[in-house]
Amino acid sequence: MAWNVFKFCTALRALGSIMIVFVLAVIGLTYYAVVIAHYGPSLFLGGFETFFAIVVLIVFHSLLVMVMWCYSSVVVTDPGGVPPNWRPLTDEEKGDADPLVGSGYGSAQLDPKQSAMVAASQEIRFCHKCKQFKPPRAHHCSVCRRCILKMDHHCVWVVNCVGALNYKYFLLFLFYTFLETTLVSLLLLRVFMEFFNEGEIDETPGSLAATFITFVLNIAFTLSILGFLIMHITLVGANTSTIEAYEKKTSPKWRYDLGWKKNFEQVFGLDKKYWFIPTYSEDDLRRMPALHGFEYPTRPDLEPLQQH
Repeated sequence: MAWNVFKFCTALRALGSIMIVFVLAVIGLTYYAVVIAHYGPSLFLGGFETFFAIVVLIVFHSLLVMVMWCYSSVVVTDPGGVPPNWRPLTDEEKGDADPLVGSGYGSAQLDPKQSAMVAASQEIRFCHKCKQFKPPRAHHCSVCRRCILKMDHHCVWVVNCVGALNYKYFLLFLFYTFLETTLVSLLLLRVFMEFFNEGEIDETPGSLAATFITFVLNIAFTLSILGFLIMHITLVGANTSTIEAYEKKTSPKWRYDLGWKKNFEQVFGLDKKYWFIPTYSEDDLRRMPALHGFEYPTRPDLEPLQQH
């Protein structure tokens, strides 16, 4: 019998608050080990040590601010849900004959009006659980119990789905967390190198234990986040989500792949000033429908039926 991961969706929902507390606890422990136990006191040593501590603390706090800003943005931002009674535009309303792509509707669950729309286009997508139509690239999340626009995955670390409206914030959270954990690992490695070289260190056993735990945790996060970053950079470059990457394994060509530059802009926007902060400019939100999660430009050389 196949293992059904969706049986654990209730457990994932219950795990949410615990994960936020865990993340905040790791941040607090890291702050203690870096600022309070080591580089804060170094400010009063004078000479190079003071200068180095100032530089370290400025960089550390700058990255920490960005990590917290991006993390809170992912947590509190709705990833994008399908409005009640949403329906795809007809050809007359759209002004062209570019039907929604994919399949997965159930005619037995459609009302007469919906059945007529499905009959007109065998490519309209319908969610059995939400009992409504799905926009292109939307998927149903069994944890959130609703359809999410351009859903990538449900992340227990942020207690939220990662979708069209917060995917950029999630990527920036990974990016800044990777930089922060790498910095912390290198800084604490320096402390341990001094300890092993000199054979002693002016620290209490509790402080030394906190430093060791922080070092191990940050090394582990650095290595794991690096893998996620590489994976998501690849996904952004191909204009696909984690779910879509799995679904289109049998399709060598992808309808939404417009080239690396345009694919990147569909996630981060056109305004370069906003690329590295978790928000969009008003101009980008107005001129780029893809940022709202309902409409995506496609390659004209590929037929709609090639999306799955």
